[in-house]
Amino acid sequence: MTLFTLLLVLAAERLFKLGEHWQLDHRMEVLFRRIKHYSMFRTLLMTALAMLVTFLILRALYGLFFNVPLLVVWILLGVLCIGAGKVRLHYHAYLKAAARNDAHAHTAMANELTLIHGVPPGCDEREFLRELQNALVWINFRFYLAPMFWFIVGASWGPVLLVGYASLRAWQYWLARYKTPNERQQSGIDAILHLLDWVPVRLAGVVYALVGHGEKALPAWFASLGDRHTSQYQVLTRLAQFSLAREPHTDKVETPKAAVSMAKKTSLVLVVMVALLTIYGTLI
Repeated sequence: MTLFTLLLVLAAERLFKLGEHWQLDHRMEVLFRRIKHYSMFRTLLMTALAMLVTFLILRALYGLFFNVPLLVVWILLGVLCIGAGKVRLHYHAYLKAAARNDAHAHTAMANELTLIHGVPPGCDEREFLRELQNALVWINFRFYLAPMFWFIVGASWGPVLLVGYASLRAWQYWLARYKTPNERQQSGIDAILHLLDWVPVRLAGVVYALVGHGEKALPAWFASLGDRHTSQYQVLTRLAQFSLAREPHTDKVETPKAAVSMAKKTSLVLVVMVALLTIYGTLI
């Protein structure tokens, strides 16, 4: 059921998830606006409540009408939690603005794409484009690879873990957009996601290492296995840059396209791995 649901979710995401309507991040903003005090406890409590509600819904539907309603809810939750939605619109808007040399528009869209980690001040255009590549690699991880990882490892209760992770992701993006860095730090969201992303970052990183320059990337990947302090963003993007080393870093359109193309290949590899594990009976 995991593979079947995942394929349907990805197909639906590509066909009609082109904005924020089918995005859990957007739906949870009503709850986020009510929170006035920030702490790690509140963040964990909010996530636990979202997971509990999801668990109760799945439990109530289990066994009804040959589990058809349960399958529908699995697909619905997958569509809400997997996929970039509005962020993908920002990416296409950036490409259009860059193609027509609209500096103001393409800078505004680049700022949207680099919202979480930003761009170092004073960098030249080549460095800026490399940071944009890194941001796109991270977006693919945050909205596709990591949610799929938790959906898969959760097996029968994959949607519960998926909703929990997507809730944390939504909270981080909302804090980055509307609140101060101090309030974001108080929420503990970055520390929580740092722990949750450790395993999926290494799994995604080894794929980047294998599809790119393995002779350089694999030693860096092995070194990352014992690294508990470097941010997961830096670990993943460093490995991804080995795969992107041969791509241009001077063209405002082709540079981000190269990153997105490589990220899509990584997602495809993950889906193929799930298919093979399902065939051999490792996953249900």
